[in-house]
Amino acid sequence: MSTAAIRGETNFEAVIGLEVHVELSTQSKMFCGCRNEFGAEPNTHVCPICLGMPGTLPVINRRAVEYLCKTGLALGCTIATDSKFDRKNYFYPDMPKNYQISQYDMPLTTGGGVQLPSGKLVRLNRIHLEEDTGKTFHAGGHMAAAEHTLIDYNRAGVPLMEIVTEPDIASPEEAEMYLGQLKAVLSYLGVSDVKMHEGSLRCDANVSIRPVGTTALGTKAEVKNMNSFRSVVRALRYEIERQEAAVRAGERIVQETRNWDEGRGLTYSTRSKEQAHDYRYFPDPDLVPLTIERETIARWKAEMPELPVAKRERLVREHGLSEYEAGILTEDVATADYFEAVAHAAKSAKQAANWLLGDVRRLLEKHELTLATTRMRPQQLAELIALVSAGTISGKAAKEVCDVMVATGEAPSAVVEQRGLAQTSDTSEIQGLVDAVVSANGDSVASYKAGKTKALEFLVGQVMKASRGKANVDIVRALLLERLG
Repeated sequence: MSTAAIRGETNFEAVIGLEVHVELSTQSKMFCGCRNEFGAEPNTHVCPICLGMPGTLPVINRRAVEYLCKTGLALGCTIATDSKFDRKNYFYPDMPKNYQISQYDMPLTTGGGVQLPSGKLVRLNRIHLEEDTGKTFHAGGHMAAAEHTLIDYNRAGVPLMEIVTEPDIASPEEAEMYLGQLKAVLSYLGVSDVKMHEGSLRCDANVSIRPVGTTALGTKAEVKNMNSFRSVVRALRYEIERQEAAVRAGERIVQETRNWDEGRGLTYSTRSKEQAHDYRYFPDPDLVPLTIERETIARWKAEMPELPVAKRERLVREHGLSEYEAGILTEDVATADYFEAVAHAAKSAKQAANWLLGDVRRLLEKHELTLATTRMRPQQLAELIALVSAGTISGKAAKEVCDVMVATGEAPSAVVEQRGLAQTSDTSEIQGLVDAVVSANGDSVASYKAGKTKALEFLVGQVMKASRGKANVDIVRALLLERLG
């Protein structure tokens, strides 16, 4: 297509492929016995092997291989019975050996895919195993203007799983959906804590554009440094718009690596994109080829837990939840397990879902907690549901009780007693409040008698306010209707 035509009314579509790096939750690093632990004092979990000292020999972490293969099984990949490790050669301060042990032409898994909620399948190219690098800290300003750089090698050598898609993703929104579905699978498998803010889940994106209706791939840019789902969406939107504007202006897109700057909301060029031959891959001479017996793969497959899609379908089938409710409740394994525990204890899946998706969710955000960090146990939430169902407390009082429970983990019955929130069904006591409200709100009474039914709800609210939310609302409404004739 001519430049003039491109500058005109040509519509473009994005072509996106993602490379997701996942730190595995093993106790030790990939090729040595150093602890795999986030947040330790800098350079305390290091040894001659992960620091690349001469004469040291790496040993493969068996658990890391198992975790990667189980991920492959969950995503429908083909598991290779024979694979090997290679040296990926490049020179950067966070690489103590000046090469990275990775996998090149014989990865542990190939194929497979991740199904999006829309039904679209994002195909996987491969999942391979490698070691992570150290972490750099640019002190004294922005990276380009930093006075000096510090390096923590605690992360160097941590088992890293790289999950590479085919260029099947068509928008930033699809990329976000893909990451959400992938994160859920990894959470259910327990192979990683998938915390983007701690770097255990990281995402790079290969982005290109092409005229709508064409099939040839355009020149891609690799975007790095995205540390949240929100960052991924923002960075991809910016990069797509940048490339479109450049092409319309007659500029040539170059293959390069670009970093996302969260503060400025833009990507910037860091280096030209390397090709595979630039890394001079060759088999690591210190590691023998890896063979996995088919019996071992079969055993790993038998150990697989119920995965998100299967759990979502079961919750809809067994508990009568909507697709939306089941989808939210199965986004991560902690939420799914919490829901099922509440549903079992309360003997009402619908009430459990309503509370977890409504007030509990709101209160967790208010107190900056999650279901994994709140002290409120599932049995306590089930007890609160029972108190409301039995008429012991009103729905309004239950919200107040739940707030305390989420923040402190205190038992609901104790909160009700301490705050005097028990609901009253004493008809004579409520009748007195009704009489007082009717006498004090003549205009509303007249409106109701004139056919304005909303006035009744106002009067109900006034009685509930007078009772500090403790009156049984059904009795309040019945007494009001009786009094108003």
